[in-house]
Amino acid sequence: MYTVSDFVIDRMIEWDLHHFYGYPGDGIGGFDGALERAERDDKAFRYLRATHEEMVGLMACAHAKFTGEVGVGIVTSGPGAIHLMNGLYDAYGDNQPMVAIVGQQGRVSLGSESQQEINLERMYADVAEFVQTVTTPMHAQMVVDKAIRVAKAYRKPTVVIIPADVQNLKMEIPDRQHWVSRSGVGHPSQRLTPPEDELRRAAEVLNSGKKVAMLVGQGALGATDEVLAVAEKLGAGIITALLGKSVVPGNVPYHTQQLGLLGSKPSYDMMEECDTLLMIGSNHPYPEFLPKTGQARGVQIDLSPKHLSLRYPMEVNLWGDARTTLAALLPHLVQHEDRSWQQKIIEGMKTWDEITERQALAKAEDGINPRLVFHRLNERLPENAVVTADAGTTADWYGHHIKLGRHMMGNLSGRMASMLAAMPYAMAAKFAFPERPVICTIGDGAFQMLGMNGLITLKRHWREWSNPTFIVLILHNEDLSQVSWEMREAGDPRYDTSQKVETMNYASYAETLGFKGIRMESPEDVERVWDEAFAADRPVVIDALTDPNVPPLPAHITLDQAKSVMKALTKRDPAEADVIKDGARAVAAELFAKANHSFFGKK
Repeated sequence: MYTVSDFVIDRMIEWDLHHFYGYPGDGIGGFDGALERAERDDKAFRYLRATHEEMVGLMACAHAKFTGEVGVGIVTSGPGAIHLMNGLYDAYGDNQPMVAIVGQQGRVSLGSESQQEINLERMYADVAEFVQTVTTPMHAQMVVDKAIRVAKAYRKPTVVIIPADVQNLKMEIPDRQHWVSRSGVGHPSQRLTPPEDELRRAAEVLNSGKKVAMLVGQGALGATDEVLAVAEKLGAGIITALLGKSVVPGNVPYHTQQLGLLGSKPSYDMMEECDTLLMIGSNHPYPEFLPKTGQARGVQIDLSPKHLSLRYPMEVNLWGDARTTLAALLPHLVQHEDRSWQQKIIEGMKTWDEITERQALAKAEDGINPRLVFHRLNERLPENAVVTADAGTTADWYGHHIKLGRHMMGNLSGRMASMLAAMPYAMAAKFAFPERPVICTIGDGAFQMLGMNGLITLKRHWREWSNPTFIVLILHNEDLSQVSWEMREAGDPRYDTSQKVETMNYASYAETLGFKGIRMESPEDVERVWDEAFAADRPVVIDALTDPNVPPLPAHITLDQAKSVMKALTKRDPAEADVIKDGARAVAAELFAKANHSFFGKK
């Protein structure tokens, strides 16, 4: 018998979806059975079972990020449906298309407080652009088609809920009758271009600018050539948002990398001094780092109209996708012959690169300087590498020290900044591109949270990959260090009871799973360990004993931040001495100089 579940699987394949991430359970049992039948029949899909439903959601979101396709997650009802939520919110916050197939108790039980029964439509209403329960076999076609189409068109997650009894019903193709929708397969084009008069207005603003700054986000992926052509025309500098880091190659001399807490000093200076701002495909969430109101004329390009003029009052808002809009805008732009603004940005970036290298080479007090680990990684990245970072201090070092080449990819949990996401992101990248080397950078807190479970999934599958290079870098500092620094910045001392991470030998754990485990115990080990990891014939876990007290401070340090940190240290922060020593050796020297003067009245 051809069931509703059989139909849903075939329909997703017809929509050109072939990677399904999931975790089984009785609430989705009929669908799991259909997956087994479909796999036995050699249908064109791959089902990858994670070790936890939260991993399912984050892997599906990451698949969408790395491939541009709709990510698919399949989980059971009740607790499984709840565990999926973080991945759905990650997709929602970072504007990624994702479809969740979720089990539910039988229709007759709904509202009866049956075991594991949850009002899933109500629960998912805040995160899903479309959520619908399949109530009859004829209903399934429309629900699945609409969920996939809406996810892609709106770049948001959608949810298809299939009650347990519906999963095994005989499929009925919708026919011509009252109340029955008959739907089809196919995505609308998203190559939207604003009208000519709006392009001319935007060009007038940009052509009149003498100090043009471009802020480029993930919405510009696929538009690298167009972004660079506009920058060359306008003599502009380019800043990339963290999620858009791979849009502009790291070797472009006027690309100043990121902005804000994880950003560079040239990016900060560019925003302080520009007279014109062009934002492309970015919903940068920190408006305090954008120009002062009235300082710069603004043009914004975005495929999501709700993001237009949201962070800065723009003069011209262009609703369209980055590539076609920039291509249509280029003929209207006048070549800027004066390159003094761009040259100043280039010189500022040269100085910043020298500073970040000095910071990386500085000796840490308690273990290896984590900046050095990332600095040496950056020197060794293969040309088609994929790098993922977690939401802790790895994101700081990723932002400061990793420069992605034109053929590289990099990503992390953006607006949600979810801990542990680096591991499922890396796994999704490897399953999507088994020929690429993948490097996951993660803190020991996030690795213990759930990341270490990901290695169990890798154990099952790594021999299938054409390229076995999958490296997990664990910053082993026995501290939730990002939160510790946030506490200090708020004026509170680091709190050992909440911040300490239990130590373990991560390299030995990797060895028990059949991987290569390497301890990185001193600065002298760093280059050798990276070389050994990239040469390995299997996945590698690097257990890097790094100093938790190297400060992940912003390139521009405010007086209030400085005063807060010194206030925390006067409350006897457990790591006070090492914080001061490490801070004095890095960019934090500015912070402590300011703090000593403001808090103690010293010069």
